[in-house]
Amino acid sequence: MLKNKYKMIIGTVIMICIIIILFILFKDKLLKILYPKTYSEIISVYAQEYDVEENLIYAVIKAESNFNNEAISNREAIGLMQIVEETAIDVANKNQIEVDIDNIEEELLDIDTNIHIGTKYLSTLLTQYGNIEVALSAYNAGIGTVNNWIEKQIIQADGSDIENVPYKETNNYVRKILRDYQIYSELYG
Repeated sequence: MLKNKYKMIIGTVIMICIIIILFILFKDKLLKILYPKTYSEIISVYAQEYDVEENLIYAVIKAESNFNNEAISNREAIGLMQIVEETAIDVANKNQIEVDIDNIEEELLDIDTNIHIGTKYLSTLLTQYGNIEVALSAYNAGIGTVNNWIEKQIIQADGSDIENVPYKETNNYVRKILRDYQIYSELYG
């Protein structure tokens, strides 16, 4: 009985070692499966047009929808970049992006339209706040909320104390995207 237990322990240790060795050998390939560059042609176009790093767009899409173009959140955010209808209409109107406002949900389920509006919105936030951390906070919690935090000095406008973001969801969201952004940058340059 004791002999069988030792055999089982040794077998388990050997399996763990094999898994670790395989992970080390194929780490980049496995990570590229977990962190894909889906929709690269579309992302590249809008990244260049709006001067947003491609890897940041991929990180936002990964966090928002995990590349599910049909995702709709319980807060009615739609598509790859999880944009609410009101924001989409506002961004489209301010930037002459042609969308059918009467069918905005269908428009946001369109991959190209969603990435177009989402990237433009992200670009606007990056310009407005001047740093990734605060821009991502606004992407998640809303511009009005973030402006209120800055005004009340809950967070600094330069993003230096982003850990003070009072919404746990937004705090985790920013950390997740920054982590994924770093992983995309290391994997793909």
